[in-house]
Amino acid sequence: MGKSITCLILIAAIALSSGTVHAEGKWETNAAGEQASNMGLIWLANNQGKEGNWETQDLGLVSVGALAFLSAGNTPETGKYRENVRRALDYVLANAKPSGMLNITGNRRDMYNHGLATFVLTQAYGMSNDKRLGRMLRKAVKLIIDVQCRDGGWDYVGARQSKGHDLSLAVMQAKALRGSMDIGIHIPRETIALAIKSVQGYYRKSGKPDDLAARYGWREEEARYPGRFTYNGGSGTTAMAAAGAVCLQEFGKYGDYRIRRSMNGVLDDIKTRMKVTPGKMPFDAYTMLYVSQALYQMGGKLWQDGYPLIRKALVDSQSRKGKDANLGAESHGSWTAGRVGGKSGLMFGTAVGVFALNIPNRYLPILQQGKGVRGVRSTERAHNTPRSGKASVVVRAPESHDPSAQKGGGKDSPTRLAVKSSGTVMSGENSKNRKALTE
Repeated sequence: MGKSITCLILIAAIALSSGTVHAEGKWETNAAGEQASNMGLIWLANNQGKEGNWETQDLGLVSVGALAFLSAGNTPETGKYRENVRRALDYVLANAKPSGMLNITGNRRDMYNHGLATFVLTQAYGMSNDKRLGRMLRKAVKLIIDVQCRDGGWDYVGARQSKGHDLSLAVMQAKALRGSMDIGIHIPRETIALAIKSVQGYYRKSGKPDDLAARYGWREEEARYPGRFTYNGGSGTTAMAAAGAVCLQEFGKYGDYRIRRSMNGVLDDIKTRMKVTPGKMPFDAYTMLYVSQALYQMGGKLWQDGYPLIRKALVDSQSRKGKDANLGAESHGSWTAGRVGGKSGLMFGTAVGVFALNIPNRYLPILQQGKGVRGVRSTERAHNTPRSGKASVVVRAPESHDPSAQKGGGKDSPTRLAVKSSGTVMSGENSKNRKALTE
């Protein structure tokens, strides 16, 4: 893998006078959302424990805990919660297997935990100077490539098989691979091409033809019908409808009709299926993790219509002392996950809630790549003239050390870095680099 690390260059540092507010409009953030995020961060910090793992051995969950702090601009070296980030990452790295596998809770959790943890490590690497992350990522990414199934998917167990199991596994690897490409790790074109074909296979059309295909210029016959991504080719869920859209966009297929078709249904679900219950996530945490990312990646009207609803539902459902007779001081600022119980579930739900509330701040490398580009893109622009983003960051390959990458006035200042491949600004639907990976 050493030869597959792309040599990257320093292009620019963020000017200290550029300000710290990164949301593109008042509709993206408000005081209530910021307060809810801060309360969630306090709960996560207070409940983390000395080992950094929130009393769970699930490396995927621990990584999501780290992701929450990272999404609010903290790194292992900077920010109010730098020690919390460091302890979580230390736990993940200390429990990595010699093969690079990031899972210690039984092989049926291999690629769930591995993909999710690898993705978070790519984001942490893009925001820090920790050489250990680069060394770990080379092994972790190689493992994802090596165990890809022959049909382009992945199985629960980290072993190459003939057929991948379902879309929920593919989306975690897609995030990991996208994050890896953004920090300069070369991913074979065959890996991406096979993965795209596999993800597209989970899409199912339904209903009667409409005029969207003509409106957007989709040429495929199936594009005339509504549809959405599914778990394994059967019935669809909100989580999988969003996950499929995330996959194709991370692999650069922004003009694929399946994305908008599936996300139209996700927006409907946001409007009709979210439930505001004190202390509980409006969707389960797993669903919210991908719905919020998919909306942001789409940008445009879908993001503008859907995100304020998600933010309000998160604010209104957050556990607050005295808000409900069943909610005590120990849960103040948290959300339950829905699918995971106990303290791990509270951590998972709270981490995802904080992550979703901080998406508009664009601190994570994967959310940046040019202000005014990734956050507002949509498939309507998929074939339009490319837009360039603002070069604002340090670009480097794993194992480099570049202190000038840090932005801010001190250790407690949030860090905003964008990591881009090959020294170019990747703006989503128009990136030549990304298209080259899939053509």
